[in-house]
Amino acid sequence: MGIKTYNPYTPSRRNMTGSDFAEITKKTPEKSLLVSLKKNSGRNNQGKITVRHRGGGNRRKYRLVDFKRRKDGIPATVIGIEYDPNRSANIALICYADGEKSYILAPEGLTDGMKVMNGPEAEVRIGNCLPLSEIPVGTQLHNIELYPGKGGQMVRSAGNSAQLMAKEGKYATLRLPSGEMRMVPLVCRATVGIVGNGDHNLINIGKAGRKRHMGIRPTVRGSVMNPNDHPHGGGEGKTGIGRPGPSTPWGKPALGLKTRKKKKQSDKLIVRRRDGKAIK
Repeated sequence: MGIKTYNPYTPSRRNMTGSDFAEITKKTPEKSLLVSLKKNSGRNNQGKITVRHRGGGNRRKYRLVDFKRRKDGIPATVIGIEYDPNRSANIALICYADGEKSYILAPEGLTDGMKVMNGPEAEVRIGNCLPLSEIPVGTQLHNIELYPGKGGQMVRSAGNSAQLMAKEGKYATLRLPSGEMRMVPLVCRATVGIVGNGDHNLINIGKAGRKRHMGIRPTVRGSVMNPNDHPHGGGEGKTGIGRPGPSTPWGKPALGLKTRKKKKQSDKLIVRRRDGKAIK
C-alpha cells in the first residue's frame, strides 16, 4: 500500500493524505457475508451516552470476518483483497474447496490465487492458521487467540504482528506489538504473517469533515467550559485547571490513572509489561 497526496486547491487539502488502495483487487463486497450495522451514536440500551463524541457518519455494512478459522484440512483460494470500512486492515475473500466463502484478515504479501489453509497439518506459510504448538519459534503472527476456540482477539490492526519467542510446557511466550511479553496456551491458534495495510498510520486526515464521515463528532476542551459543565472550567482568560491533576467531566481522575485491578487473574500470564516492568 502507498500513500497518496493531493494538489492543495484548498487549505485543508494541502496536508491531507490518503491510501492509494494498491492492494485492493476486488471493489464490491460479497453480499452473503454482509450484515446491516445499526448506529447507536455511543448510546447503550437505555439510550444513555456511554461513549462521547460519536454520531452521524457514512453508512456502512459489517463484513463477517472469520476470526476462528476452524474449517480444518480444506484448502482455500484467495479470490480478492477488499477494503473494510470497519477496521484499519484490509480483508481477503477466500473460497474453500467445498465452495464455502469466507473473509479473513489480509496479511502482508497475500495476493489473488494464493492458497491458505487452517489446522495443525497446515504449512507455516503466510495466511495459514494453526496452533501455536505447530509454529516454529521466531515466526511473526497475527489474529492470536487467548482462549482455545474463541477466535483471534490480539494483533488484528493494520501493520501489526507479534513474535513467538519461546515454547515451554503448556504455554508459548509472545512479544506483542506494545512490547509486552505474554504467555498464551499452546493449543490457541494464530495466523502466520504481518497484518497488511501497514501505511495506515501515515494517513493525515486533513480536515474536520473527514472525521465526521467516520462518525466522530467534535471534542471540546474542559478548560474552555463553564465551571458547571466541567471541573476544569471557569476563571478569567486562559486559566489553569485549578486542581492537582486532570479530571473527567464527572470529577474522576483522568490521564494516567491506572485502572487495572491489582490482582487480575491474567497477571500470572504476563511476563513483562509494555513499560518494561516485570509483573510481581
